[in-house]
Amino acid sequence: MDYDFKDQTILVTGGTGALGSKVSELFLKYSPKAIVITYKSESEKVKSEKGLRDVIDVHDTNNSGTIIEFIQANLLDEDEVQGLVENIIKKFGQIHVLTNIVGGYFGGKLVDEITLGEWDRMMDMNLKSAFLISKHVLKFMKTNQFGKIVHVSSVAGDKATGRDSAYAASKAGLIRLVDSIKEEVKESKININCILPTIIDTDSNRLAMPAANFSNWVKPEDLARLIVFLSSEDSKAINGDAIKTSGYA
Repeated sequence: MDYDFKDQTILVTGGTGALGSKVSELFLKYSPKAIVITYKSESEKVKSEKGLRDVIDVHDTNNSGTIIEFIQANLLDEDEVQGLVENIIKKFGQIHVLTNIVGGYFGGKLVDEITLGEWDRMMDMNLKSAFLISKHVLKFMKTNQFGKIVHVSSVAGDKATGRDSAYAASKAGLIRLVDSIKEEVKESKININCILPTIIDTDSNRLAMPAANFSNWVKPEDLARLIVFLSSEDSKAINGDAIKTSGYA
């Protein structure tokens, strides 16, 4: 399917990880004006740059005009988040699409075993980061009366399984954040949704669970296709939704 991202600026936070890199690569195939990718790990950045170069080599005539920028950013620092967004606006005029892939997992402990630091870490990584980037991007999207936002929550945010209370609570909070923002900005022609994956088929997850049936896990490429669809005008009827993406798991 073809999407029209021409003249659009796309911000992919956490765009160098296993899922984020696939999202960035897929956006590039549709020739947007610019893709801005935030990262923390230099090694992931190098790997992501190679993947994007490979896409450009295959689709050179379509993508030669797309500007790609990597920006190291701490999405838990509000000053950094505000500066990141304002610099993008200053350079490109508008952020049309935000896909927020930042997050993390911690589990395996009963609630009475979890430390306050572990609880706070989940709330920061999965909820505070989403709040801060949404807050500062939305200021400009509302001015422009246009925007697409996609967050990555988890099926655990819809139903916990035990020994995952900090993670599940943070992801449930993200679902409610999306739900609330939708009501606040629907008159501004802004779509905001989140997806709820189970276990994503990544190298790190395979290493952590070597005895699992990997064939039932959702592939990053499949999630990337859904995220790009939700970022397009083809999905404008979908707003405020938490979309389960469990595949065959």
